[in-house]
Amino acid sequence: MSRLPFELLLALRYLRPKRSFVSVITLISVLGVTLGVAVLIIVISVMSGFDRDLRDRVFGFNAHARVLLRDGVMTDWRTWLARVETNSAVAGATPFVLGQVLVETQPPDGQPRVYAPVVRGCLPEREAQVTALPRNMVEGRFELGPRDLLVGTVFAENMGLRVGDRVTVYSWQELRRLKESHERQQPEAILPEDFTVRGIFDAGYYEFNANVVITRLEDAQELFDLGGEDAVHGLLLALRDPLQPQAAARALRRELGPAVLVTTWMEDSPLMLAVLVEKNVMLYILFFIVVVAAFGITCTLITFVVMKTREIGLLKALGATNRQVLWVFLGQSLIVSLGGVMGGMTLGLTAIAYRNEFLAFLRRLTGFELFPASIYGFDQLPALVLPQDVAIICGGSLLICLLAAAFPAHHASRLNPVEALRHE
Repeated sequence: MSRLPFELLLALRYLRPKRSFVSVITLISVLGVTLGVAVLIIVISVMSGFDRDLRDRVFGFNAHARVLLRDGVMTDWRTWLARVETNSAVAGATPFVLGQVLVETQPPDGQPRVYAPVVRGCLPEREAQVTALPRNMVEGRFELGPRDLLVGTVFAENMGLRVGDRVTVYSWQELRRLKESHERQQPEAILPEDFTVRGIFDAGYYEFNANVVITRLEDAQELFDLGGEDAVHGLLLALRDPLQPQAAARALRRELGPAVLVTTWMEDSPLMLAVLVEKNVMLYILFFIVVVAAFGITCTLITFVVMKTREIGLLKALGATNRQVLWVFLGQSLIVSLGGVMGGMTLGLTAIAYRNEFLAFLRRLTGFELFPASIYGFDQLPALVLPQDVAIICGGSLLICLLAAAFPAHHASRLNPVEALRHE
């Protein structure tokens, strides 16, 4: 005799493969749950991977928070820096100057190339406290002397630059003075600054590599005519807990006063926040795939109850309780649901493991790049499998499937044996 409970034993017997319509519906239900769980795991893992990689790359080049003055330029930045560093939530800080410039190459032969990147002035000795830029150099060194530039890999490729090349940098203040002199009909010769490329960095993110160049703080102050070495646009901060930036921002606002504006990566990098929100939205939306698959289980059990009405009547006539009949059909649903959930988890984790090989195959087959780096900033499709996400997906799917089976199972348990056997 089997040691299994009679309810589970009967449920397993009813699930034996037979050439019947109910068996086909059962197989379709299992496949539906499998595909729903697999799609959920794949999508949520990819979204988690995007979130992690984007956060790592943005945090490696950008600061966790910025301190600005509402009136504009921050004068006497050393005093502000000392006040900020006393906050226990701040791990490091450095001044910055940020603005757009016009860069023109100076090739010995050929057509000069022109582009308008954003230039950031920094203090090289403090940069490592806030960003990972000093560790991201692929050519040259993180050394900035007078009139030196560091450029990204994409910017260097697009402009045809190598370490040691010279470029001309025009600030918008110089262009504005040139325009005003022409309007006064008193043309003024304004000579732009010549800079030397001292290094090429790879921030790991296309946008930074293509559109940002780095120079000394003093050179950036001169480019934007800030009126002295004590004037900057603000301070960049590294926080001890970058995932909880709002609490640190509130504390800094209280300490520094209403004249100060403190922004975090949540405001400065809306793409990162959008990825996090979209992940949660996708989790809710895609759970409806599992809900649809669960209706297949409901249809299977309803059909099965109708077909097994006589057997249910016999069971109850022989002394089976309502609870035992209920667990026969819930056990049947539990087996189908577990098979679908386990199959979906296996399929989803396998697809995640070979995601980039599959994308490479599609690229070779169609010649179309599904995730171009110029748009998404990633050379390969990132993914991160979080145990808590897999647990939520599998547990939630199993619960939905069991709830879908509750109505037909309850109906079967409430059948009157006399009514069930009347027409037999």
